[in-house]
Formats: sequence, structure tokens, C-alpha cells
Amino acid sequence: MPVEFERALVVEDQPATRAWLAAALESAFPGVRVEQADSLAGGLLACDPPPPIALVDLGLPDGSGTELISALQRRRADTLCVVVTVFDDDGHLFPALRAGAQGYLLKDQPVERLAQTLRGIVDGQPPLSPSIARRVLGHFRPADTAEQAPLTARETDVLRWVAKGFTVQQAAKALELSPHTVAGYLKDIYRKLAVTSRAEATIEATRRGLIAP
Repeated sequence: MPVEFERALVVEDQPATRAWLAAALESAFPGVRVEQADSLAGGLLACDPPPPIALVDLGLPDGSGTELISALQRRRADTLCVVVTVFDDDGHLFPALRAGAQGYLLKDQPVERLAQTLRGIVDGQPPLSPSIARRVLGHFRPADTAEQAPLTARETDVLRWVAKGFTVQQAAKALELSPHTVAGYLKDIYRKLAVTSRAEATIEATRRGLIAP
């Protein structure tokens, strides 16, 4: 089933950038209700209940956006957290992915391109800036994956659906399995691939040709 969003959250301390991100979301998902916050504290308040999608800056005036991402993942594991930042270094990228970010976009593009990237989520395209995708792919060298246990056919199916943005419940329905069974497969996939987030799993699925890059 298609991935659509009725509600979204933007957490960014600069008013102009907040407006830019909100405009991109509204263009990508017509009818979406965009809530905005300018700080970590404000973002945490807006997460009750958690939104289906959140665009989060890392450099907030009262803390790091990774704290908000971690909090969202604890409250609602299927919230799609996308970092939008100026930082393109490993020191910011990988902590954000480990916190649970499922996308990482740089603030170097017009609103139309950002909207197109966000809209690609519907078609299973991971929201990653090209330079970030290359950096993450470089983190998974073939020599590393050669030592990993191979995925079973069913685990590969689960990885494909999850990498397309499906929740555990949606993947279970598509595969005609119980959510508990799919969650078990996902746990085994993470262990075999040595990943800790959906973003990392999505990158590995792309590398294996399971979804379009």
C-alpha cells in the first residue's frame, strides 16, 4: 500500500528554513498538516502523539536533534525521522542513523527538489542526499558483507518491504504473516547485516539491488 502522511513535524530553529521545509512537505504530500517547533523542547512537546514523519535539524539551540529522534523511536518506532542539516560528516551522520533516523538530507537544494525527494518515499526511495548515500555505502564494504550470514528468502522479502518504507504491520499484511513473525525476521536481519536502524537496512537493501537506488 502507498505511504502517505496526514501529519508531519518540522523541528528547525531558523524561521526561513522551517518555512522551506514545511513548503516541501506540503508540496510532496498535499493536504498534510505540518506542525512546527524551533527547539528540542518544542519538538518533544509536539511528539505527543508522535507524528508519522518528522524533519529534524541536528543543531538545535537547546540540544541535538538526535535526542528528539531517539525519543520519537521510543514512543513510536514507525515514525519516519529524516534529518535535514548542513552537516555531511561521519560524526553527525552515523550517530543520527544509530539514533533511528531513516533519512539524511542536506540543506543544499531548492524546495522543489526536496519535495521530489520526500515524495520518493511513496515509491520506496530512501530520503538520502546523493553524497550521503555514497558515504553510507562506503561504510559497507564488500569485504565486510562477505563475512555476514546470508539472508533466507523470507528474510529477503521482509527486508525488501521494510526498506520500501512499510511498517512491520504493513509488511506482515503484504506477506500474509503475523506482525510478531515479521518483527522476529527483522531482528534476525539486523543481526545478520550488522545494522541498527531501518536507514542502514535500506542502504544494504539498495546495495543488494532489492530496491531502486
